[in-house]
Amino acid sequence: MKTAVVILNYNGKKFLEDFLPTVIQHSKTAAIYVADNCSTDDSVAYLKAEFPEVNIIINSSNGGFATGYNQALSQIKSEYYVLLNSDIEVTENWLEPCIELLDKQPEIAAVQPKILSFKRKSTFEHAGAAGGFLDKNFYPFCQGRIFEEVEEDLGQYDENKEVFWATGACLFIRSEVYHKMGGLDDDFFAHMEEIDLCWRIKKTGHQIYYCAKSQVYHVGGGTLDYMNPKKTYLNFRNSLYMIAKNYEGNLLLKMLHRLLLDGVAAILFIIKFKFSHFKAVFMAHMHFYRDWSVLKKKRQEIKKISTNFNSVGLYKRSILVMKFLRGIKSFKSLKSEDFNS
Repeated sequence: MKTAVVILNYNGKKFLEDFLPTVIQHSKTAAIYVADNCSTDDSVAYLKAEFPEVNIIINSSNGGFATGYNQALSQIKSEYYVLLNSDIEVTENWLEPCIELLDKQPEIAAVQPKILSFKRKSTFEHAGAAGGFLDKNFYPFCQGRIFEEVEEDLGQYDENKEVFWATGACLFIRSEVYHKMGGLDDDFFAHMEEIDLCWRIKKTGHQIYYCAKSQVYHVGGGTLDYMNPKKTYLNFRNSLYMIAKNYEGNLLLKMLHRLLLDGVAAILFIIKFKFSHFKAVFMAHMHFYRDWSVLKKKRQEIKKISTNFNSVGLYKRSILVMKFLRGIKSFKSLKSEDFNS
């Protein structure tokens, strides 16, 4: 089929029980795959017994989100891929609006729907909300979510919009673009790999879009809880990886600035007695410096494909300052002229 919905699974039988039937029900125009990352529960046996219509791919190892999808998608021939988290409840008309955007506008490489919280269905969900942006220091935020502040969905983001990045929780992407860009970066393991991929895509002039007419409900933290120090480590480390690979300005100055900002975050973790999170930030930086030679090579390769950087969705100010010093709590409160367009 033209569209392949691909769910990455790792010991997620409960999520498959809860959400896969709805995916099947509302995805009649797509082929459905579950890619298993060497689960140790009985997920695969359950799939074979209960859902014979679902295609199963057994990955050779548990390489996390990035490698798991790279291994699976290398085996799937479709025009469009939909990377779908196992802890997402889809709705009746979730596929068509996003596919229509891709069909009608070839300059759009990737699309995400509106991501609402499964637990509080009137509010946006942290992972992606209504489309992602980066500030001048490359901290990510979204329409509907600034750091931990999530908004209620009151129809304020009910128009399609070009964004800087689309969430990997529910990512529609052209297969040709995915493979041309080399897919997700295996070294990220999990977290921010989709932002890195979108950044690389934008460097070739393509667009990333938020589609307001499609919506899904995300549980969030299904594989790794939001308060887990490993998540803190991956977010801080992968943010540094992403900047080192893609930023084309004075990288030394940018990294020194981020070292200062991340140092403040680490101190705040100490003040809050979250010592494991402090250690996570410290180790993230240590491993970034250790991996610099590899990142430098990737940076050089990315420069070769950077032909027409589409910077729409970059915020010219500091979202840290706007949130913590000026008290901005909603995306709508940010001035539109402060975004690249």
